[in-house]
Amino acid sequence: MLEKDDFLYPRSTYRGEVKPENLVFNANLQEFAQKASFICNLETNGKMAPLDAYQQIKALYKQLRQSKKALGLGESPFQE
Repeated sequence: MLEKDDFLYPRSTYRGEVKPENLVFNANLQEFAQKASFICNLETNGKMAPLDAYQQIKALYKQLRQSKKALGLGESPFQE
């Protein structure tokens, strides 16, 4: 079971500034990319309508934006 999950949901190591909010956002970003890839593949193979694919990816992007805002990334004027 673990091997199947590793194959279907690969994770890359994080190489940026190690802060909890950065790690969480990176995990969210990787999940977004994986789900968007699945949706694109379904649409490309005719298993999903283009409009449905667009709406699902748009909803995923909205969730990603909300997570960025909730984590407070890029909002502090004192960040370098």
